[in-house]
Amino acid sequence: MTGQQVGYATPSEAMRAPKEDILYVAGLYEGTGIDEPDFLAVVDVNPDSPTYSQVVHRTAMPNVGDELHHYGWQVCSSACHSTNNERKHLVVPGLRSSRIHIVDVATDERAPNIVKVIEPEEIKAKTGLSAPHTVHCMPGDNVVISMLGNAEGGRGAGYLVLDATTFDIKGRWEANGAPEWGYDFWYQPRHNTLVSSEWAAPETFMPGFNLEDVASGKYGHSIHFWDLEDRKVIQSIDLGEEGMIPLEIRWLHDPAAETGFVGAALSSVVWRFYRDGGGWGAEKVIQVEPRDLEGFPVPVPGLITDLVLSMDDRFLFFSNWLHGDLRGYDVSDPAHPRQVGSAPLGGLFEEAVHPNGTVLHGGPQMLQLSMDGRRLYASNSLFSTWDNQFYADLRSWIVQVDIAEDGSMSVNPDFYVDFSALPGAPRAHEMHLPGGDVTTEIFQ
Repeated sequence: MTGQQVGYATPSEAMRAPKEDILYVAGLYEGTGIDEPDFLAVVDVNPDSPTYSQVVHRTAMPNVGDELHHYGWQVCSSACHSTNNERKHLVVPGLRSSRIHIVDVATDERAPNIVKVIEPEEIKAKTGLSAPHTVHCMPGDNVVISMLGNAEGGRGAGYLVLDATTFDIKGRWEANGAPEWGYDFWYQPRHNTLVSSEWAAPETFMPGFNLEDVASGKYGHSIHFWDLEDRKVIQSIDLGEEGMIPLEIRWLHDPAAETGFVGAALSSVVWRFYRDGGGWGAEKVIQVEPRDLEGFPVPVPGLITDLVLSMDDRFLFFSNWLHGDLRGYDVSDPAHPRQVGSAPLGGLFEEAVHPNGTVLHGGPQMLQLSMDGRRLYASNSLFSTWDNQFYADLRSWIVQVDIAEDGSMSVNPDFYVDFSALPGAPRAHEMHLPGGDVTTEIFQ
């Protein structure tokens, strides 16, 4: 096949995209004790296919120990007027190795092929950065990747720029430095604004979670607003104790919208950011209350680790990795979310059973939503050392939650991908749809 079109002119056009047939999934052996490379999996999600709900292909990385995590496209809807006019490649970083893989999904979308590997030595030499995380295509035929640490894995985040055609390193994106912590970012060309969030330095989060690191100020709690053209921070908002570890950012897809959401994982709060006069403000709009659990030193937070917005900006879904449920909210009025659905999928408190009878180990973590907003996919691996810490011997899966017109949620009884049944019992992390999805497409 040839490459997909670059993107969609509007969110409503994206909602009319053909129904997905496959799902790309980051598959990990890192942390399992199996000395094998991580891989990009292809999962059949066509209910009329004889291989429905199965891994039909695995593209292995060339090295062991990458820790595939988040990844993205070389072009997307914000670049629909780009000279780079086909969606051909996934940019797939290794968070632990600081290696970046360029994967051709145009030649055969069901059998991706690695066409280039950018080694960590080159990345560190040219940028002084490590731990690549979020990947976004950017105007100007660029791919920008948030980098969570300096070359040694300490504090000192930044942004790496790749040429979207040659995939050569062009340098750093930020003009005059970045906040010391980084994680996710989103931007809106129409408002000339980029917003970024914070996790921690790689040397802090990679060994596992230590509550003392929170008390000693080693985890982030701010979001930052940048001038997109000047590439400079123009405002930072400290979310405080109720905004600890702000991770995923979801700006509304409507390019005219001046509001969005960020999930503070440890505080288990969803914050709304919004235009406030000539600057930006933030307010708490959802709180998941912690729960007591015998043997835990503190009440257990929900741990909001991922959230997604439907393409029409009507529904927000998020995962509580430790409590073990998915929640859905009507955010037609973004300042006043209204819960409309939930789905129990495991967690530390109660046993959850899939409709097929399988006990669901771990809790829901990474999410992906179909363009039409009707199929919500969830996987259960967070990060290798954190998986091992909170869910020993994690058995990894992907499930599908069906979303009704009113936002109510039900686990699909026919879809269950058992990653633990694959050789070596790998784990499933981030998922993407082949033509772009609600977490990759930004509109002008």
